[in-house]
Amino acid sequence: MTLASCAVGTFPMGFNLSPLVTKHELSLSDLSGRVLAVDGNNNLYQFLALIRMRDGRSFTDSAGHVTSHLVGLLMRTTRLMSDYDVRPVFIFDGKPPQLKMNTLKERREYRERAQKEWQAAVVKQDYSTAWSKAVRMNSLTQPMIEDAKRVLGLMGVPIIQAPEEGEAQAAYMAIQGDVWAVNSRDYDSVLFGSPRLVRYVTISGQEFLPSRGVSRPLIPELIELNVLLNSLNITREQLVDLAIMVGTDFNKGIRRVGPKTALKLIRAHGSLENLPTEYQDKVTPLKEEIRQLFLNPRVTEEYEIRFRGLEKDGLESFLCDQRGFAPDRVELAIQRIQKFYARVGKSIGLDSWIK
Repeated sequence: MTLASCAVGTFPMGFNLSPLVTKHELSLSDLSGRVLAVDGNNNLYQFLALIRMRDGRSFTDSAGHVTSHLVGLLMRTTRLMSDYDVRPVFIFDGKPPQLKMNTLKERREYRERAQKEWQAAVVKQDYSTAWSKAVRMNSLTQPMIEDAKRVLGLMGVPIIQAPEEGEAQAAYMAIQGDVWAVNSRDYDSVLFGSPRLVRYVTISGQEFLPSRGVSRPLIPELIELNVLLNSLNITREQLVDLAIMVGTDFNKGIRRVGPKTALKLIRAHGSLENLPTEYQDKVTPLKEEIRQLFLNPRVTEEYEIRFRGLEKDGLESFLCDQRGFAPDRVELAIQRIQKFYARVGKSIGLDSWIK
């Protein structure tokens, strides 16, 4: 199981737009020179799911600090930068909105169940089952996020702290034209208004689906909001209403109403308020609050997008001396970062904003 060859499906996150979306496949070379607002938390969760030992445990250093996410962050990000001139700006979640608390509670319970099942599989030495359960019990702690930010900072990669939802902040930056697109596995940035979403920015990837026990290839794909809305013949406000019917991070949807049924209802009736009684009675009473979370999210206008250059000694010291990384692996990453800055440093303006 290698970083380049596999990604892993975990618990559901965000709104499922797949049945309706109009996708345009890309190659990584199509992203050359593009500045992408990367959903940092989403990215780290992927690495935690993917980079594990045979029995499913995360890699750690001698002091017990989890390092799986740092391995993925270092190796994939530097490869994308050096080989494909992808220019990432990492956005991290702030305090979650109150309406998201129930979803977060459900996710904690989901992880706890998976952990019990993992422990049982390890006792039986059923490592295949143990690994499949382990990928579902990811927990991203604040110290792990701080380690990731430290690595990115030493690499010179821009880091932006969102006041609330990271995807909302990323979408705002895309709307302003400060980044070309949002990069996330989730679709929520489209609901937040991002004109472009790029999914599956990975190296020769495959996605393992634990529920099916199969893998599928991952090809970078572009979703453009205007193309999507035109193909569905609805407005962005109606797309948000559709999402509320299906279910979001902030509410449970209407039972037995999937994206296609919700689309038919929105096309026929225009909004949640005009739905037939049989559906309207099942719509969350907090629909207006959820609409505003998507249409007018809390974001910050105070941010810099600046690549500051590599701090080689600091990166070596932190990863090798404090987190137990092999020096040759860190040296490989450093060579990639140096290659990136040598090639594009002047064009991105190490001491200036980029748009």
